[in-house]
Amino acid sequence: MSVTDRLTRFRVDGMDCASCADKIDRAVRRLPGIADVRVSVVAGTLTVTHGEEADLAGLARKVGSLGYRAVPLDARSPAEPGAPASAPCCGHDHDHHHHAPDRAPDRAAGEPRGSHHHAPLEGPWWRSAKARLTILCGLALAVAFAAAHLVPTTAFWAFTLAMAVGLVPIARRALAGAMNGSPFSIETLMTVAAAGAVVIDAAEEAAVVVVLFLIGELLEGIAAGRARASIRALAELMPKTALLERDGETETVAADSLAVGAVVLVRPGDRIPADGTVLSGESAVDEAPVTGESVPKRKEPGDAVFAGTVNQDGLLRLEVTAAAADNTISRVIALVEEAQESKAPTERFIDRFSRYYTPAVMVVAALIAVLPPLVGGAEWATWIYRGLAVLLIGCPCALVISTPAAIAAALSAGARRGLLMKGGAVLEGLGRIDRAAFDKTGTLTEGKPKVTDILGLTMDERQVLRLAAALEAGSSHPLALAILARAQADGIKVVAASQATALGGRGVAGMLEGRRLFLASARAAAETAPLDAALAQRIAALNDAGKTVSLLLVDGTIAGLIALRDEPREDAVQGLAALRALGVEAVMLTGDNARTASAIAGTLGIEAHADLLPQDKQRIVGEMRAKGYRVAKIGDGINDAPALAAADVGIAMGGGTDVALETADAAILHGRVTDVADMVALSRATMRNIWQNIGLALGLKAVFLVTTVLGITGLWPAILADTGATVLVTANAMRLLAWRGAYRLPK
Repeated sequence: MSVTDRLTRFRVDGMDCASCADKIDRAVRRLPGIADVRVSVVAGTLTVTHGEEADLAGLARKVGSLGYRAVPLDARSPAEPGAPASAPCCGHDHDHHHHAPDRAPDRAAGEPRGSHHHAPLEGPWWRSAKARLTILCGLALAVAFAAAHLVPTTAFWAFTLAMAVGLVPIARRALAGAMNGSPFSIETLMTVAAAGAVVIDAAEEAAVVVVLFLIGELLEGIAAGRARASIRALAELMPKTALLERDGETETVAADSLAVGAVVLVRPGDRIPADGTVLSGESAVDEAPVTGESVPKRKEPGDAVFAGTVNQDGLLRLEVTAAAADNTISRVIALVEEAQESKAPTERFIDRFSRYYTPAVMVVAALIAVLPPLVGGAEWATWIYRGLAVLLIGCPCALVISTPAAIAAALSAGARRGLLMKGGAVLEGLGRIDRAAFDKTGTLTEGKPKVTDILGLTMDERQVLRLAAALEAGSSHPLALAILARAQADGIKVVAASQATALGGRGVAGMLEGRRLFLASARAAAETAPLDAALAQRIAALNDAGKTVSLLLVDGTIAGLIALRDEPREDAVQGLAALRALGVEAVMLTGDNARTASAIAGTLGIEAHADLLPQDKQRIVGEMRAKGYRVAKIGDGINDAPALAAADVGIAMGGGTDVALETADAAILHGRVTDVADMVALSRATMRNIWQNIGLALGLKAVFLVTTVLGITGLWPAILADTGATVLVTANAMRLLAWRGAYRLPK
């Protein structure tokens, strides 16, 4: 790709089947200045890589000549990975059925006047141009049946005219496709079959077949629209307005106008209008719409919040950290839409197969039509009829849509649970992993220490905690914050010690209530007050468990101790057990010391590799792959970048917008260990769905091919086999939209 190439995305209205996408792909690739083309039926988008000389207006006209409507979404350089690829479609305009006047005129560039079959849907599906054509053709068929009943001699011409109502637009699209490199489209097959049926005096069946074809296409469009709406429904989570604080006063402004650094107020019950950080106030926030977390999370000053989540019970004052185009919901929508455009290995194979399948079917149909009469002296009309029926059976739409429909539904379902994947290849790969290599800190553990043990020697535990917290008041050290958090949780009022002094590498000292306090490491404490054997043994046992021990000295005497450790996540044990149930063995790769790593790994029941540098983690992942394992590396996506890149699938585990998808193939937005198992389960459910779809598509065609050749079924059952298979496959794929995750923490 040239450094001067650019990417431009179009929304394409009316594109709802694989044949549509193939025609657009072939036509656009033939245009000068176009380097690459990606078309996604399920996302309803066309993405082109092009040089500066490319005529994008001409491209839109070319797509319009095929009977579709192309509306530009954005343009950017491929060298801008941070650019919001789908930012324009992450704001207000997320509905393919409604276009704002400033985004799409009534008639898009290149859309021919009178082109009606693929016009954009306006309002409910039954008011669309496609539905109107189907209804008109159905009424014409009903009139033809009435005329044939009342005046039998008019039957042929009545049914021929009824057929023409629907077939003329189909034939126009077939001709446009053939002129643009797609001679073997479903429209071509349909036109040849219907026209051939009229020639052999089967006009009644030809008219019925056209109506059934239009009904099938209408159902395909409805199903495709549902798939697209599933992820864009996230955009509806964004509130339209926000309460902006400015110069001590508040005013209502549009939520998408908020700039980074703006301060907003969020009342109880309101949706949060932007990604931000809590400046003041406390409240429970329901993050289920974004992360899938079913339990509201308590938010305090300094905590991050996501746009679209719901503030439940307190007034929050927030500082905006991301503009509307870059907030969490916009990034999720952009990621999923771009992921839907990338083809999975199975989909690429099916695409290659279908390019040979349709011409082969046409050859088979021609042989069925001519060989029996020529070789065996059979009746021409009978075998031409059967050959025409085989043409209809040969449409590959159901087969081609079988994979992308399932993958699009799975990506959408995963995104609603906070599971983000960079496309079908990643989704397929996740289902094949049998080794999961986890980082420790912030992945298997919470990433921040907690007080685990308090031991009082000359005073009770509550007093030990109170005095230790007095020394740590005002400190930002992680251990200090853990002690202060425990004191707050226990309802202890903390009074800061005076003359508090940090003693580098030893601890912190100060005065409170006339007593000298010293919170020290075991080694520093031993220099002041000797440790008896029992206490030394207790400290050693805590250290062996991976805990950091601080001793509290009051006036030179050891009064007690506090032990802290970065504890495993609440769902770590359950998540690892779920992976084992799926046949995936977990291992820990950490830069922490061996004693701490062994203690955490022992708690979780997994193998640990400690004292590792980033290149060591990369080497171990490579060694596992060399042994034939399919490896997923799960880490924070930053320090683990080399290992993430070396694995079959790299998964960044984090919370919010900084999930470092640049280095990973997938991300877990919320940070649950069970979500790794959910990703694997979703992948395997998707692959089962894909193979079911392929079986449905090929099975129905095989059955009707045999019955057609034997003369048991005719034209209209053949078209039912095609459109019916497409609708069944799409409906089966849409079942994945109901996926809610296999593993949840008990309430």
